[in-house]
Amino acid sequence: MTKETKSKFVYVTFIRTTQQKLWDALTKPEFQKIYWGVVQDSTFQKGASWKMTGADSGTLFDAGEIIESDAPRKLVIKWINQWKPELTAEGPSRCTYELAEDKGIVKLTVTHESEVENSQLIVAVSGGWPKILSNLKTWLETGEALPKG
Repeated sequence: MTKETKSKFVYVTFIRTTQQKLWDALTKPEFQKIYWGVVQDSTFQKGASWKMTGADSGTLFDAGEIIESDAPRKLVIKWINQWKPELTAEGPSRCTYELAEDKGIVKLTVTHESEVENSQLIVAVSGGWPKILSNLKTWLETGEALPKG
């Protein structure tokens, strides 16, 4: 982000998988549907547009642009909420995925940050990311997503 980060959420998890499998899970719609219930439409190349929609509903949740892409190590997304006016009004946030593999374990760090002090978007994602990433980890390690509900 060009200005000072005022709100930030960081989540770190370790997943028994490969960097490439985790990258694919993060960037391919057929996998996103399984553990997240959304699909992301993008080429995931620097400068590409990006949007996230409900897998079943097609509802547009978020949109933006790929700021940085270094497959399968790092992905940075300019992320703008599209479905809650009070969050959309905050403007863009930035989501960074960092993947580091060591001996069959991948350390995944997700950092979601905003230039808005006390960002309500960051409050919202701080409740969502742990659920999404726990489901991702479970699915990659066992082949089954967590039960919905």
